[in-house]
Amino acid sequence: MIQVIDNNVFVLSTDRTTYAFRLLPTGQPEHLCYGGRMKIDADTAEVLADRHAFAPGNTVLYDAEHPEYSLEDMRLEASFYGKGDIREPLAEIVYSDGSFTSDFVFDSCAVTDGAVSFEELPGAAADGEDGIQTLTVTLKERHRGVFLDLLYTVFPACDVITRRSVLRNAGVGTVTVRRLLSCQLDLPGQTWNLTSFTGAWTREMSRTATPVRAGKAVVSSYTGTSSSRANPFVMIHPDGTGEDAGRVYGANLVYSGNHYEALEAGAFGRTRFVSGMNPQSFAWVLERGQRLVSPEAVLTYSAEGFNGLSRSMHVFVRRHIVRGYWRDKVRPILLNSWEASYFKINEAKLLRLAKAAKDVGIELFVMDDGWFGNRVDDTQSLGDWEADRRKLPGGIRGIAKKVRDLGLLFGLWVEPEMVNANSALYKAHPDWCMDIPGREHSEGRNQRLLDLTRTEVQDYVIESMRKVFSAGGVSYVKWDMNRIVSDVFSRALPADRQGEVLHRYVLGLYRIMRVLTEEFPKILFEGCASGGNRFDLGILCYFPQIWASDDTDAWERARIQAGYSYGYPMNTVAAHVSASPNHQTLRKSPLETRFEVASFGVLGYELNLLDLKKEDYDKVKVQTELYKKWREVMQLGTFYRCENERLVSWTVVSPDRKRAVGLIFQGLVTPNFQQHVYRAQGLLPEARYHVYGRDIKYNVKGFGDLINAAAPIHVKDESLTQEIISRVIKMEGEKEDGHAFGAALMEEGLHPAPAFGGTGYDGRVRFFQDFSARMYFMEAEED
Repeated sequence: MIQVIDNNVFVLSTDRTTYAFRLLPTGQPEHLCYGGRMKIDADTAEVLADRHAFAPGNTVLYDAEHPEYSLEDMRLEASFYGKGDIREPLAEIVYSDGSFTSDFVFDSCAVTDGAVSFEELPGAAADGEDGIQTLTVTLKERHRGVFLDLLYTVFPACDVITRRSVLRNAGVGTVTVRRLLSCQLDLPGQTWNLTSFTGAWTREMSRTATPVRAGKAVVSSYTGTSSSRANPFVMIHPDGTGEDAGRVYGANLVYSGNHYEALEAGAFGRTRFVSGMNPQSFAWVLERGQRLVSPEAVLTYSAEGFNGLSRSMHVFVRRHIVRGYWRDKVRPILLNSWEASYFKINEAKLLRLAKAAKDVGIELFVMDDGWFGNRVDDTQSLGDWEADRRKLPGGIRGIAKKVRDLGLLFGLWVEPEMVNANSALYKAHPDWCMDIPGREHSEGRNQRLLDLTRTEVQDYVIESMRKVFSAGGVSYVKWDMNRIVSDVFSRALPADRQGEVLHRYVLGLYRIMRVLTEEFPKILFEGCASGGNRFDLGILCYFPQIWASDDTDAWERARIQAGYSYGYPMNTVAAHVSASPNHQTLRKSPLETRFEVASFGVLGYELNLLDLKKEDYDKVKVQTELYKKWREVMQLGTFYRCENERLVSWTVVSPDRKRAVGLIFQGLVTPNFQQHVYRAQGLLPEARYHVYGRDIKYNVKGFGDLINAAAPIHVKDESLTQEIISRVIKMEGEKEDGHAFGAALMEEGLHPAPAFGGTGYDGRVRFFQDFSARMYFMEAEED
């Protein structure tokens, strides 16, 4: 709900939050509050506002008529350089006379129903929720004929408010925009922390809280993508906020390019947060009659800790970011060929894998890199999207039909934004690349970016992908992007517009994705960029899931998936079971652990099923059957991170709260420590639940030569005798099967069987080695 009181006070309310600002006598919008739901009228607004008598020393007065006002000492909705506010600005503009002072003041406002959309950029859709409204506050530069629209869209049921900036040039000259951010939030006090999610390839989404008591903390990407180095999702909170208690703000950006988030402690007891496109190397020439639209920023607030904030973000992303045929559907279990074969694929090998996939209960077979051109390694053929008939005699249509005849869906991998210098496309159109003429080019993964600022290049990508996707029976596409940008330059733009290249690249990419997803609405698209180098809300507007990381090691994946869970629902996070030792870390971990961690995302497999021992092959059959039984809960339920001092612990709960799945996951064993606790979240307190674990038997090899303590004969570790015994004799695992009320499971928790502590083992003991996990299932009993 949006209230405009006396054309002066603006109150934006969701079901549980309120955001308010008013106009200063000097015309600037002054921020009042953003927090829990509250009633605000004109008198309340006066109480909430900062009071001023004399401006602080060594500051600039805005004008002579208001000696109490220095903009550096105000909480503002939008700030600009030149009139006294020296903190992070929302926008920076250079005018035709070379000056860069901006003086924007209130001009008008309007409230409309629904969300406002822009063709050039994706944004939150208004589907699936009543009461969505948009407030547009228009500011006018006093002397230049330039207007800035501040857009606020309220999504009441999600407790989300989005913001966007639109700069319009109605003046007489051209202006150059050096910065146009999406949101500015001025908070009282200087006791805030900025929690960011940073990393690199194979180690995305590491959570770090940075106290900001002086100066500023910046989270940004300059890779041309939202990046694995710094995800655009951040949180702002005071000390003491935890998973289930404490105040916290969350912010994200519906954008897939360079981004910028900053939290700055000002000189006078306030803290400013800004978010939007990265202004580094950005310069957009805005001619008379043109507009520049910023990406949409997503804001939410919770007084129920990080889990409370995550729940709001998850609902918002599921309802208003992800869209189309797959939005509310469960996703199929897939087998991807990459780590089984890498580039060494052919039809016969792929079909053998596909037959095994069908046998173990997998539903979708994905042919990864290596199927096109002369793609025998990563140095050639990107851009040549014709099937290699030596590997696939029947082309895509032929292999797709044979896979479908097995009873599987068929999918494939593409990397449409890239080209190898050793390719037919590059030889025909070297000018289509993003490089600087006459200078050596710095390559990444032996490839170059196509210049998507150019319409003819966008059209080529659309047409080449249209041919691939319509070749017959393609149900899934993994869309990859395996390098960051370098040598940024477009031959299609003049010298004074080279600062527009990276944003125009993203706009070109969005046009491509929009056209193709509209033409192929039932294809399940999965985004990828060397893993999580472009995991953001912009991609999720077109692709309903994203490959979270190339690192499939279970221990690392638990950390990575937990990182994503703060801002993204788990049915957007693709997760695979891979081989052990892991291909990225060489770490060994139990197959059951790999499955249990991956099952909390969109489950897939990426290993050579044909090389599995029968014991493990049979385990995969059991895993897929179990996942299908619980898939709706796992993918569409509410996810909780459970605080546990010794273990990774998660819970996911069905929308009606009658079914739930829990996880505990251990890193390294603590010697002689047997007792652990799993505390559930989100259950119905008064409901009585049947709680139980998995019935798993364990290989005696896991005990090494310790089995000699019980064996009637001596058994040498790794011997043939041990191998034979392991095939015949299995160690019984612990049994977990009980009944308890929801409140008890949440407050005191399930106390599972004691872990092995070195003093004995039988069916009452939990075999809980390094990197072991357990899943627990909870089902409400009928009255």
